[in-house]
Amino acid sequence: MSTTEVHTDLSRRGFVQAGAVAGAGVALAGSTAVLGSAPGALATPAAGHREGRHPGYGPLLPDPDGILSLPAGFSYRVLTRAGRTRLAGGEATPDRHDGTGVFAGPRGADLLVVNHELKGARSRWAHPVPLSPGLVYDPAASGGCTVVEVADGGAHVTEWVGIAGTSTNCAGGTTPWGTWLTCEENSDRAGENGMTRDHGYVFEVDPFDHEANLDPRPLKALGRFDHEAVVVDPTHGHLYLTEDATGPNGLLCRWTPPPGFRHGRGRLRTLPDDAGRLQAFRCFDSRGRFVDDLSRAVRIGTVYGVDWADVPDRDARRTPVRKQFADGRITRARKLEGMWWADGGAYFVASYARGDDSPGVPHDGQVWFYEPRRRTLTLRLRFGVAPEPFAAGRPDGPDNITVSPYGGLIIAEDGRGHQHLFGATEDGRTYPLARNEVNIGTAAEPEFSEFAGVVFSPDGGTLYASIQDPGILLAITGPWRRQR
Repeated sequence: MSTTEVHTDLSRRGFVQAGAVAGAGVALAGSTAVLGSAPGALATPAAGHREGRHPGYGPLLPDPDGILSLPAGFSYRVLTRAGRTRLAGGEATPDRHDGTGVFAGPRGADLLVVNHELKGARSRWAHPVPLSPGLVYDPAASGGCTVVEVADGGAHVTEWVGIAGTSTNCAGGTTPWGTWLTCEENSDRAGENGMTRDHGYVFEVDPFDHEANLDPRPLKALGRFDHEAVVVDPTHGHLYLTEDATGPNGLLCRWTPPPGFRHGRGRLRTLPDDAGRLQAFRCFDSRGRFVDDLSRAVRIGTVYGVDWADVPDRDARRTPVRKQFADGRITRARKLEGMWWADGGAYFVASYARGDDSPGVPHDGQVWFYEPRRRTLTLRLRFGVAPEPFAAGRPDGPDNITVSPYGGLIIAEDGRGHQHLFGATEDGRTYPLARNEVNIGTAAEPEFSEFAGVVFSPDGGTLYASIQDPGILLAITGPWRRQR
């Protein structure tokens, strides 16, 4: 394909002329004073809010079992634990839980598809994803997904392999037709690091149909790069994909299906490798100036116009996708992470930008919202750099993300100090929801693994989340209420 930028009805000039209108149509999410120092503002009312009307559920109470601190009235259940719980075939639950999708299963059960972010040769891991017959892509690779059926509030849990032999299954996304798209955050070629097949792809996993998962096929039309997350626009059929990469920083991509294509179970794997169009985003500010990196944005409510540029070689046969564009042609961001479709658009995370890894102002995390109808990108949350990452209630490095049925967002932290699940209200205030108490370091040098796979059950009564190391899948319940 040509590398010429694709300018549609929202050209740079058009965005400049419409800037005032677009800006007026986007509610600013919080104030710079609150979010610029967040989460020092975890229990601090935002400007214009009455004292005593704090968001959230109150302080976190220490867990006597040393796993998860929660607010009063909340509780958790351990569903699976790497190396301890067992799959239906008798093998141990795999290591390193990550991105997770949830579906309404039979007889009131929930079906979860859980990624296992295992990179490299199988010998590196105590508990790689078992090589279940017919479900293996590359027998040398250690990653994949398991399907977890949770019944009777977690009293009955059954787990089996959904796909095996993939690499570094990080995040992904659910589809409107009831499947899970699992993303490889690793682009080793066959022959590299012991791999026997190329990696860096998206695969579809059907939690309801074992037969549909046989003979796994990479969805090459979606590109080969260090994939993080993916969402589906249910109206237009576009897929949006984040890339977690540096040197140079990663991209937000959009895949447009070919004319006449209709989505559905298993239909993506029937497409030719070059089907549709894969494009990378390019942003412009309200004065029409090109934005080279999302770290340039400081003010909450910043709105950029978005155009798309064709990816020349989506399979990256000679050059990684993000290196196929010269400076000034596309917009980049450090550690593009989780993504969630809601409110007619895609929320996605830029985890952090510090030091020399990004050209803009350093930060400890951003949450953006892309609205396809207007083709605008709005900065909803921004966290200032934490001088002391172990300071109480100080999350940084947002990663997986979900939209809460009770309002706002729930974000999984992958930061430098204590690890939290934290909420963000629609007006931009943050509050703690859970803290990881599993110290995988030492008493003198504590270390806490990231949270991942944060997602609500279809009925909204349970929040599922994982602690990646030592690999624990949790079900959290409590007195949920609307956050205003």
